[in-house]
Amino acid sequence: MNETTPPDEASPIPLLMAADLQDHLMTATNDLERLQTLLADACDGLMLRFSTAVEQMQALMAAATDHRIETTELTPVMLNLGAAVTSLQFQDMASQLIVHTNKRLRNCADQIAREAMGEDEDGAPVVESAPLNPNPVTQAEMDAGSIELF
Repeated sequence: MNETTPPDEASPIPLLMAADLQDHLMTATNDLERLQTLLADACDGLMLRFSTAVEQMQALMAAATDHRIETTELTPVMLNLGAAVTSLQFQDMASQLIVHTNKRLRNCADQIAREAMGEDEDGAPVVESAPLNPNPVTQAEMDAGSIELF
C-alpha cells in the first residue's frame, strides 16, 4: 500500500510486510518442529521407564506367585505404570496439536505469499489447504487409563 492509497480501498499486502509476516510464521513452524523433536525424545525416555516398570511388575508378580511377597507391594509399580501411560497420552495429544498448528501456520504463510506475490509461473495456487478440523484433539485433561493406546 502506498501513502496515496486511501485506507478504505482494498489493496494487497505490502511486499515487505508480507515477507516479515511470512518469516515470523515460518520461524514459528520451525519452533514447533523442534518442540515435536523434544517431545519425541521425552517419549522415548518414557518408553524406557515404561519398559523398566513392566519388567519390575513381572518380577514382583512372579515373586507373589511364589508367595515370597505380598501383592500390596505391586501398588507403587502400578502407579508408576499409570503415570507412564498418562505421559504417553499427553505426548500423543501434544504431537497431534503441533502437527495441526504447524499446518495452519504454513497455510497462513502461503496465503500471505500468494497475496503479496501472486501465483506461481504455472498459474497454480501456491497455498496448501488448511486443516478442515479446527481442533484435532478434543480431550482437555488426562487420567491414567482414560485413553486406549493399543
